Amino acid sequence: MRARDTGGAGPAHAGSGSRRRERIRANLAALRGRVDAACAAAGRSPDDVTIIAVTKTFPASDVRILAGLGVGDVGENRDQEAAPKAAECADLGLRWHFVGQLQTNKARSVARYAHMVHSVDRPRLAAALGARARTEGREVGCLVQVDLDPASEAGVLGPRGGADPRDALAVADAVAAEEGLALAGVMAVAPRGGDPEEAFARLNAVAAEVRARYPQARAVSAGMSADLEAAVAQGATHLRVGTALLDDRGPNVG
Repeated sequence: MRARDTGGAGPAHAGSGSRRRERIRANLAALRGRVDAACAAAGRSPDDVTIIAVTKTFPASDVRILAGLGVGDVGENRDQEAAPKAAECADLGLRWHFVGQLQTNKARSVARYAHMVHSVDRPRLAAALGARARTEGREVGCLVQVDLDPASEAGVLGPRGGADPRDALAVADAVAAEEGLALAGVMAVAPRGGDPEEAFARLNAVAAEVRARYPQARAVSAGMSADLEAAVAQGATHLRVGTALLDDRGPNVG
């Protein structure tokens, strides 16, 4: 369910930050309009779709603006940026999503602040995250990242990460076996240059297979600024949006 606009991000963001806040407010309104229209076309409720603001390369002050406008879910894809930003914004009560490729040696840090990791694509990473979550006394939600590039080979991670669709259930099993982890669903990035709706339809099929074994794993993280309509049409429950909210940052996530 969407959080409401609280009317401000606090006095620290008045004055010189007011134009930035109004820009983000306008972007958020336009984004919600797109999501509403996509949900209407798909016969879905907008309340069933969570917008994750991907704030890579943007400052913590933008996170505070987003929080003041009612955004409660924030995504990052590099631990070296995410960890300090999450610490700086710890007072906001946000849900932090790690959405980038994750090396096992970063599992300790990510397990300290992430509420959900979208990019679990191999059993070894599930084991590392589970061990660190238990050490931290936390439960971390996990999504199985699926590689939608049809040219990929089984058992080989794609260039943007992700398990081969044929390996997704094995990764889901590895997550489900780890105390401290909660299997929440699946995630994918549409292949560059392909039809995103066709790709997300394949993800939806994998999601159904995972749900058949693990009924609680209902999340489908799919869709970014350019292809969110296709993702909503194919059942996405979480959209990872950066550019449409915070303006162009170059060829990065969102």
